[in-house]
Parts: sequence; C-alpha cells; structure tokens
Amino acid sequence: MDGRERFDLLALANHCSGRTVKGINLLNALYHCDGRSIPVAFELVQKPLQCDLVSRLVKRKSEKTKNEMMRQMIHACLQNTLQFHFVLMDSWFSFEENFDFITSRGKHFIAALKDNRLVALSQEDWKKKRFVRVDELQFPEQGAVQGWLKGSARAVRLVRQVFKNQDSSTGTLHLVCSDLTCDYDAITTTYKKRWQVEVFHKSLKSNAGMAKSPTQTLRTQSNHVFMAIYAVFKLECLSVKSKINPFALRFKLLINATRSAFDQLQKFQAAA
Repeated sequence: MDGRERFDLLALANHCSGRTVKGINLLNALYHCDGRSIPVAFELVQKPLQCDLVSRLVKRKSEKTKNEMMRQMIHACLQNTLQFHFVLMDSWFSFEENFDFITSRGKHFIAALKDNRLVALSQEDWKKKRFVRVDELQFPEQGAVQGWLKGSARAVRLVRQVFKNQDSSTGTLHLVCSDLTCDYDAITTTYKKRWQVEVFHKSLKSNAGMAKSPTQTLRTQSNHVFMAIYAVFKLECLSVKSKINPFALRFKLLINATRSAFDQLQKFQAAA
C-alpha cells in the first residue's frame, strides 16, 4: 500500500427503509473517491413469488438473490468503465462466489466476516480440511495473518479489529482482504470508508425523504426512490462546490426558502 495516494472504492450495502405498509428493500453501490461519494447503481428487491411454509403462512420471495443482484451491479459498473480498486462489502455479501467474481475481473475486495467463518492457516491445512473459526484465531496486535477460507483456494489477508462502542462496550470486527500486499492499517483504514454508504442512506431518508413517500404501486415507488437518489447526488454536487456538509447545506437551503416565503407573505399582507 505504500506510495499509493488514493484508492477508488465501490462500496455495497443492503438497506430497508421503513414505510407505513412495508419496508423498501434497497441494494445500492456507492463510488468513493477523493473524499466524495456518488451513487452509481441500485436495485429494488422485488418479491413477486409466494411460497407456502409449513406453518401455513405465506412468505414472499424474490426471483433473484441479493448476491446475484450485487454481481450484476458490479458487472454494470465495469461495463461503464468505472475505475476502482477495491469493492467493500459487509457480511451480507461475504460469499466465495462473490469473491471469485470480483477477483476474476481484476479487482480486490475487503469484506466483513461472520465470527463462525472457517479458516485454514496453511495450504496443507486447507487441503486436509483442518479449519478453525475466525473468532478463535490468534492475531498479532494490530497485525494481519494470511489464511485460506473454507471453500476457496485463494490466499487472503485476515485482520481482527477491536473497537469501543458508544455505550463503552467492546466490539470485534473480522475483515478479509484479497490484496496480499495490504497490512492491518491499510485494510482497516480502507474498510472504514464503507461507512459512507450508511451516511448516504441517512441522507436519503433525512435530506430526500425517501421513506416518506405516499406511493403504493411498483412504478411510482421505483420513481420515487430514483428521484430521492438523484436529489442526494445533486446535493452532494452542491456540497462539493460550496464546501458545506450536505446536511448543513440542506438546512441552509431550508432556512433561506422559509425566509423567502416569509418575505413574500409580508408583501402580500402589506398590499392587502
């Protein structure tokens, strides 16, 4: 990682925005470069299929899995010649098929792992199926180890990040990286940028009101989600030009609009 000034990232996340009827399940990809993030792909998870369960309840099912949608989004980004080095993912997408898809196209990934993922510490252990849980591994302090995930013959770098939550409790995050040149600091620092997806989703709800749509049909809901994403993108563009945080910028615009409306009201009252 030494000597590289920046890394263009494609961060992926799955979100569910609450509505009065049911949640909108949104899968999105965010492109992060030079401290700025822009949405480059999204998918609304539709569930038109119905399956009967043993409990006689009806559960809806999608025609495509979220992992299939994720790979399609990455493929679309590559077709559009989007330049990025890493794909950042949470544990939702930490599957060997996704890892193989990314590396086979000349890209690298950094992903969170569930604590029960099995890892071998040598190729011999991998061949003999001697695996240990990732949460039982011994990691050097702020160091990385090389290992092989069960189901994949590719060597990866593994790190354990220990952090404190707001309630003073301790949390643990296990990360896997396909770039064997990365050390602990490079992996953890790069993966931290995936949080921009969460900031983006917060902006969708707070600044664009995505969860407040009164729409009921598939087409109107899809249009509303697209326009909310576009509005956040335009707000980000204004933020770049004005050098004001998008949330502060939205508040500033709201104050100016309210002041303008109040001035107009004063003129109407004076003329009456």
